Order: sequence, then C-alpha cells, then structure tokens
Amino acid sequence: MNIHFKVQRPIVLATALFLGLLIFSNVAVAEDTKSKVHPLSKSKFAVMGDNSEEKIVDLTGEEYIVVSLREKGADGAAYAIDSDGTIWWAAIISSGAKGHETPSGIFTVWRKERFYMSKAHPEASGINNMDFSLWFTQRGHAIHMGSDDKMSHGCIHVGEKGAESMFNWAQKNKTKVVITREHFMPYAVYDLQKAGYKQTDKTPAHIKAAIRAFPPVKPKMGE
Repeated sequence: MNIHFKVQRPIVLATALFLGLLIFSNVAVAEDTKSKVHPLSKSKFAVMGDNSEEKIVDLTGEEYIVVSLREKGADGAAYAIDSDGTIWWAAIISSGAKGHETPSGIFTVWRKERFYMSKAHPEASGINNMDFSLWFTQRGHAIHMGSDDKMSHGCIHVGEKGAESMFNWAQKNKTKVVITREHFMPYAVYDLQKAGYKQTDKTPAHIKAAIRAFPPVKPKMGE
C-alpha cells in the first residue's frame, strides 16, 4: 500500500542496497542497532559519537531527508526538508529487517544511480530492483524505489510514486540523510497539517500511532 503525505510538491524516493562494482553485505553489526540520532527540533539533532560523546548538529538552511525507521518507537516514514525549512514531501517507508538493521547517523548522499540492479540480490526476472538509488553509506545502504510493505536488507524502501522527483531533488555530495530510531512526527505533523494532510481509513496503523505519540510541535521562528 502506497500512502503518501502530499505536501508542497509531488514526490517519493529512490531504491537500493549496494554500490557499483563491488558487492557489499548489509548484515548489521552491533553498532547498527543503536539509536545514535535524537531529534531536538525539525532541524536540530543530538548525535552520539562512537566515543559516546554527544554533539548537536544543526541542519538549518540545508536540504536533508529524515528517515524515522520502520521500528518500534519510530515513525516508519521519511521526510524531505528543503533549504527554507519546509517539509515538502513525506511517505511511508520500510527499513532493515532484524539482522540487517539500517544504521543510525547523519550521512551525505555520495552516489546516485537512475537505473540499478542489486549485485547481492538480483531479480531473477532481470528487472532492476534499485532504480532511483541514493546511496548514503559506503557499506551499500541507500534510499530507493521499492516495496514499503516488505522489510529490507538494510536499505530504505519507498513506494514508486514520486521516486523520480526525489531523485532529481537530492544532490550528490550535498543532501544529508538523517537516520533515526526515534519519532520525528512531532516536528513534521505541523507542516503536514498546514499543507492539508488528513488521516483517512487508509492511513496505516503505525502512522496513526506515530501521530498520536506526541502532540505536534509548532516550529519556532527561524526553524
């Protein structure tokens, strides 16, 4: 089921799992299951480093994608934020299954591929299964067009609608990707409601639960 929160423009995202000439394994390591990024506002995040030291990252004025993973305690959704702070796109996602957990952190899109077939999990039919890929780790994790009903080997799957728009919007070596195991909905729902988003009987239960989890946080001036 492809349920999208239509905000300022049409969209969705890209497909994926692996890098180009090499084959990568997205089997999770212990660090991948940790929650390293905690949203403090729509643009500010507390990030825990490998040495357990916390730093505050402010993405105000930048273009970035926030992915709140499809896990307990998170939204199971992705949000694209423009440089003016507007959440212009949101959609349901699926993320890494147990044993293939998507790592938490703040990354940068470092590679884009319009057409792509997974090297590790090719389709027997020969049809590309990672089109519109936006890679954000060197281990092969990417946001890409795929089923939002089925958990992945570590990538972020997004439904087909709008994949090309998201792919065209994201900039290589510039657009950030924020992966969090926490709720981001409190900071997103105000923009979504302002843009006219309303829950329906087709809204997935996990999205309704995310909206109920916390009251909306109205952005402050400058956010």
